[in-house]
Amino acid sequence: MAQKPSIPKGTRDFGQQEMAERNYIFDTIRSVFRTYGYSQIETPAMENLSTLMGKYGEEGDKLLYRILNSGDAFAEVDFDKALAPQVCEKGLRYDLTVPFARFVVQHQNEIAFPFKRYQIQPVWRADRPQKGRYREFYQCDVDVIGSKSQINELELVQIVDKVFTLLDVNVIIKINNRKVLTGLAEICGHPDKVVDITVAIDKLDKIGLQAVKEEMMSKGLDEKSVGMLEPVLTLSGSNKEKIATMRSIMAGSETGMRGLDELEELFGFIESAGISSTVEIDLSLARGLNYYTGAIFEVKAADFQIGSICGGGRYDNLTGIFGLPDMSGVGVSFGADRIYDVLKGLDKFPAGLRSSTEILFANMGSDETAYIIPIAAALRGRGIAVEVYPDSCKLKKQFDYADRKAIPFLSICGGDEVAAGKVQLKNLNSGVQETFSKDDLDGIICFLKK
Repeated sequence: MAQKPSIPKGTRDFGQQEMAERNYIFDTIRSVFRTYGYSQIETPAMENLSTLMGKYGEEGDKLLYRILNSGDAFAEVDFDKALAPQVCEKGLRYDLTVPFARFVVQHQNEIAFPFKRYQIQPVWRADRPQKGRYREFYQCDVDVIGSKSQINELELVQIVDKVFTLLDVNVIIKINNRKVLTGLAEICGHPDKVVDITVAIDKLDKIGLQAVKEEMMSKGLDEKSVGMLEPVLTLSGSNKEKIATMRSIMAGSETGMRGLDELEELFGFIESAGISSTVEIDLSLARGLNYYTGAIFEVKAADFQIGSICGGGRYDNLTGIFGLPDMSGVGVSFGADRIYDVLKGLDKFPAGLRSSTEILFANMGSDETAYIIPIAAALRGRGIAVEVYPDSCKLKKQFDYADRKAIPFLSICGGDEVAAGKVQLKNLNSGVQETFSKDDLDGIICFLKK
């Protein structure tokens, strides 16, 4: 019996309509990236495990997909030794930021700094599939490296604001600073627990405050220390009020005060830039990745229940582990798959995305086909997407094809049209029909664009 076809859990097929909708997202994001001077690069789907391991924390390392060296990787394995290095030296990329850092170091003599790049490619995580969480998904990353100026952070906020304005999605942009989180660890007496604290805090939206407190205590924090953190995680008020309150709490931490200074500067820039989206300080925002050192960002849809649809932050030390120290960078990543779910859920995709074909020429026979082929070629030369139905068959079947593909215009050129040198066009949505000379491309195109 034939095997039933299937795909791995956490992955998806995308048909013609879905791809048109996804390309709408990619094209929108790409167009905004370019207006801020970012250029595109790509990196391989797989990286050396030595490049990936240790960059995402203990939990992130567990989600890396390892790749066998070859189909017979176990053929000459010494089972008395550790297996991993012998059979598995590479892994699928977990994100685009670490490969970007590797790229910068490897190609440092070929690029100009500050280096502004964007990257739109898939990544893989061995996660448990659920709503809004996939094992294979696309990221749209934009980063600038080689500058410590918070003008770069401002530009990222502006990019986020512009992208979601164009996509017609209301978002909330949440910002914190990892130096503030380091300061929290210092004032509660556990500077050595900053990673444990940030990993726990990063789960606040998923598991709730009580579970976060329990996790921190399981990592060695006492009840008093956790109690000192709780009011910070639930702090309310305006952005200025939050910074003012935190200054009194952070007085004993130099690192924490630097983080607040950076937040104050960044929000000063944001206020003068005229951002239309809601931008707020969220002191519970942690972003679990260990390489962030400054501002951190997370973006959520205001009108649709799903996880973050964009996030990122400042990293000062990422290239240092590859041999290029003192190279600060900052970037954000747009989660294309979650953005797709948001647009689908809110019915925000433009109706015209369903088909890329603008006009279908019906096939009425060999003589008629020979007549319309040069007309179709001329229209394509003017940038019009044209199909010629390949088979001579009943018109109903050709009409059904146009309907299934949502092709808006149909041309039926029979013997009379061929003899008269005419082209008949019908708008399948409105029913309006007109006839043009076969050489009147301007008139045909004007009719198609009405």
